[in-house]
Amino acid sequence: MDWHTPVRFPGESARYRRARNRLLAAERDLRRQVEQVARLRRRLPLGGEIPQDYIFEESPGRMVRLSELFQEGHDTLVIYSFMFGLKEACPMCTSFLDSLNGAAPHAQQRVNLAVVAKSPIRRLHAFAGARKWHNLRLLSSANNTYNHDYHGETEDGLQLPLLNVFTRRDGRIRHFYATELLFVPPERGHNERHIDMAWPLWNLLDFTPEGRGTDWYPRLTY
Repeated sequence: MDWHTPVRFPGESARYRRARNRLLAAERDLRRQVEQVARLRRRLPLGGEIPQDYIFEESPGRMVRLSELFQEGHDTLVIYSFMFGLKEACPMCTSFLDSLNGAAPHAQQRVNLAVVAKSPIRRLHAFAGARKWHNLRLLSSANNTYNHDYHGETEDGLQLPLLNVFTRRDGRIRHFYATELLFVPPERGHNERHIDMAWPLWNLLDFTPEGRGTDWYPRLTY
């Protein structure tokens, strides 16, 4: 059955309204499915305890442990592995972090948030300063195995853009969730889309007649 609303727009045809009502029904069903998936995610049992209290470099000479990333009253930690290799930053990661920087002050009312890159901290800060990332907690994992252990890096050292979630319970830190859809072969003509739900760019383009397309991707500069 088509879903109906009393909304009408100037000049719309009956054909448009019939098609729009069918789309409304599909959008309603998608919203239900998104909520169902979120419930399933929240019901995940706790994963394994972290194998070590990783030490990151937060500023030149200043080190911080993973356990110290948990602020008082917030027992969830979200870490994004930023692909920032020796040559340049990943344009896709950079686009995602441009958006996350704006959302970070809101997210940090509920959770702890950090961005980890296997790159020297001075280089990471210089790049972040140029992007005006003033709200992101940036950490270098150049001298630990976090990226490797939590699949932000392949066995060959290739960096991967995985988002991991950790939780603190009774003084122990456990893994909770990762965007493992990255490792599931995508549908033909798609990319992995493992963090799209948190990436406004693609959701905005999906509202348009052109869509996100199949051959356009963000760049570092325009």
